[in-house]
Amino acid sequence: MTAHALDRPVWSMLSGRQAHLAEGDARTALRLDRGYGVFGAAADTGAEAQAALAAHVPADGEIWIVEDRPWPVPPGTREVRRAVLAQMVAEGAPPRHRGTEPDIVPLDDAAAAEMTALADHAKPGPWGPKTHLYGPFFGIRENGRLLAMAGQRMLLPGMAELSGVSTWADCRGRGYARALIGHVMRVMVARGDQPFLHAYADNAGALALYEALGFRIRREMHMLVIAK
Repeated sequence: MTAHALDRPVWSMLSGRQAHLAEGDARTALRLDRGYGVFGAAADTGAEAQAALAAHVPADGEIWIVEDRPWPVPPGTREVRRAVLAQMVAEGAPPRHRGTEPDIVPLDDAAAAEMTALADHAKPGPWGPKTHLYGPFFGIRENGRLLAMAGQRMLLPGMAELSGVSTWADCRGRGYARALIGHVMRVMVARGDQPFLHAYADNAGALALYEALGFRIRREMHMLVIAK
């Protein structure tokens, strides 16, 4: 039985549509370009692949592994933390309620510093100096200030991952995240991609918002963070 690309999203990403962002050998282990983030994956749990994945762990950094089962800690590395994720998919996108949503603008390289500052504050997930280049990202501004943003990360066959949803603390409760998520979903669907995402399984508030926007839980996933 052939596994679905979503069952091993990082491996599917780095060996498929975003192979140009991968470092390593597809026969053993791959990691994401360090400028974009910290994700990595081994071809399997065999000794050769696990050793290759361990070799990708920087001396002063981490590798984040996302799999459909608890993953073993590669020899020569240590477990930093584990978490259970909810993997969610949407069959379409919510319609825009014209006149009730804030203006949403595309974000480009000129906004990189603002996006990084917002990500450092909101902590939507791993963020590197090139993460904003996954694109497209969109934001909401007021008097020039970037208040909130959302975009995409992993690209799988016919699918795109919603990611980077962030709002400054003093701007929350205004519906910005809901508006941005809906906008990103519509962009994905318009180009032929099905939206999906990963959220911490114990984040009830986030899960409820995603479900209200048309996402449903597909399965439980397991995240492992490793370091030297």
